[in-house]
Amino acid sequence: MSLDLNEIYVDNAATTPVTEEVLNEMLPYFTKSYGNPSGLYMLSQESKAAIEFARDKVAKVINSQSSEIIFTSGGTESNNLALKGFCKSDIIDDQDEIIISSIEHHAIIHPAEQLTSIGYKIRYCNVDENGLIKVNEFEKLINERTKFISIIFANNEIGSIQKIKELIEIVRKKEKLFDKKIIFHSDAVQAIGKIKIDVVDLDLDLLSISGHKFNAPKGIGALFVRDELFLEPLLDGGGQERQNRSGTENVPSIVGLGKAIELAESNRENFYSHTHTLIERMRMKIENKLPEVVFHSSRNGLPNILNFSIPNIQGEPILISLDFKGIMASSGSACSTASVEPSHVLLAKDVEENIALGSVRLSFGIKNTPEEVDYIADALFDIYKDLTD
Repeated sequence: MSLDLNEIYVDNAATTPVTEEVLNEMLPYFTKSYGNPSGLYMLSQESKAAIEFARDKVAKVINSQSSEIIFTSGGTESNNLALKGFCKSDIIDDQDEIIISSIEHHAIIHPAEQLTSIGYKIRYCNVDENGLIKVNEFEKLINERTKFISIIFANNEIGSIQKIKELIEIVRKKEKLFDKKIIFHSDAVQAIGKIKIDVVDLDLDLLSISGHKFNAPKGIGALFVRDELFLEPLLDGGGQERQNRSGTENVPSIVGLGKAIELAESNRENFYSHTHTLIERMRMKIENKLPEVVFHSSRNGLPNILNFSIPNIQGEPILISLDFKGIMASSGSACSTASVEPSHVLLAKDVEENIALGSVRLSFGIKNTPEEVDYIADALFDIYKDLTD
């Protein structure tokens, strides 16, 4: 099979292209309806109305109130605002504890580590071989000192989907036992557009969203904040976003986020079916051509992520060789692809270090095809032969 180079993109968990529908929705707010939303004249009010319309769209998708949506610059800021904003908002007790999973994104791990400087203690919850929280261990970690819990909804490297509702039910029972409120946050950056999320049904307190994972622009995201919660802002200034996030709003990108999340939700089932079919085809092809392959992603995870290693071959030469063949993939988290360290996510699920160093992540989108899957599988086999000769 022959395909043009630089044509096959299978790194959609890292970022996605802005679709034409989303771009067209955004364009008027660059050149026509360009007013500062804080102004009183009509041009500004057009921008303000567009922001609130987009806020309504985000709220509808996750079943929240519009007043509970704060626009941010993306998943990293949303995670930082959730974690630091809450944990710094009260007088610190040097016994207060934060619980996070061992496979969180670094946008949770690093802010949590920073909070240890003001007295917090971090307790890490381990995962099993499928990347799922060990529920019994999780329950035992929660005590009268637990203040904040953050568990990633769907992992960005291996695609494991946590049983968030079950975990929150455990937390709510512990709240009654200890007669205190425990905040539960989830990083849902990879989940939007793939999993139905209802913050009321889940009883979530905080939820992070990032637009560029579902065809909105880079640099825009949102944070769901349950109405009664107070967060200490990361940014002080004009008091935009209901005093939660100062700075003139990025109106075009907010509009793009609103349109993109609406489209992602309406197309969610089709996306799931299409990408799941591609992943299963890819898995079968790789198994047939490379029987010794080690798969790291579970069949019960996200429909579009396949993470695997070829023993005795590091991921970097595989990725470079794929690139020469016009295939764009990654070795795991987009934020750590320049590192030669093994993935902390794979190590957390007890993958041997030499195997973890060889991991490759393929993450498919709605535009990928079965023909591309076949081409990638053939390319991987050729690369394997070249690197082992």
